[in-house]
Amino acid sequence: MSTSISTSTSTSVTHQLQEILKNRIMLLDGAMGTMIQRHSLGEDDFRGKHFPDHPSSLKGDNDLLAITRPDIIQSIHEEYFEVGSDFATTNSFNATTIAQADYDMEAAVYDINYQSAQCARRAADVWTAKTPDKPRFVIGALGPTNRTASLSPDVNDPGKRLVTFDELRQAYFDAANALLEGGADILMIETVFDTLNAKAGLYAMAEIRDKWGEVPVMVSGTITDASGRTLSGQTAEAFWISMMHGELLSVGLNCALGANEMLPYVKRLDAIASCFVSAHPNAGLPNEFGEYDESPEQMADQVEQFVKGGHVNILGGCCGTTPEHIAALADLAKKYSPRTLKES
Repeated sequence: MSTSISTSTSTSVTHQLQEILKNRIMLLDGAMGTMIQRHSLGEDDFRGKHFPDHPSSLKGDNDLLAITRPDIIQSIHEEYFEVGSDFATTNSFNATTIAQADYDMEAAVYDINYQSAQCARRAADVWTAKTPDKPRFVIGALGPTNRTASLSPDVNDPGKRLVTFDELRQAYFDAANALLEGGADILMIETVFDTLNAKAGLYAMAEIRDKWGEVPVMVSGTITDASGRTLSGQTAEAFWISMMHGELLSVGLNCALGANEMLPYVKRLDAIASCFVSAHPNAGLPNEFGEYDESPEQMADQVEQFVKGGHVNILGGCCGTTPEHIAALADLAKKYSPRTLKES
């Protein structure tokens, strides 16, 4: 089993994070998928020597690259650390049995999560050694899965569901356990579009803590459009109320929106959340080709309102962001103080 960022316990990692977050804004990394696309990988890269005879195509299953091309994944983490990121988010967004079923790769889920954490762990350890006064941390990413526990996929059958609460709980637990065994310091239930899915994730986090002791947990939801609600219909305030029992290190928002569109909802979380607040917006909104055109300078100009107003403790980028975007955000974060933690 790999060790975490130091020989200290996870409780002291929590304390370490809390002390840093009270004193400065910490930086998440940017998009993993955007960086992977720069490598123009083919089917052989996704199969590697591990899955040569898999019956279905694996191209596009980016999580597998932690196993088949760990050199690329680790190098991406190091690129983000080089420009100032405090955190490496593991390449495990779709690394649950539920999401990997699309590729018939459920049996590989443990290895995907473990190796994803290992890639990030190696990169974090390299950069912590280079800058001991700025330790780097590994966030085990737990994506939302591609199923929803709240909504029916069939308008003619409102009660139909493609996944159960218990299936989600088990999927989150298994992924989280492998991430921790691989060396993750923190777990993040991210891109939450269905609060019931996230509830299953928090239930699994309670079980994880029963096994591992104190583990810092972050939750990041996604407001899907100008309605200001998640896909399952909750406002930012309702989302926090649904999550606040989870003993969270932070709550925040990511994906779906650019910085300008996300700001009002981050302000709402800032006003009510008793834990730290995070934000990692997209590099603007996608164009007609699904690409993100917002430059690092344009994104930083918009994100300045997040930090100038003292609304966040953790800042980063989601879809379309690159090390260049994170470098611009890192420069910005140095100029401002973090959000003041509110009393419970």
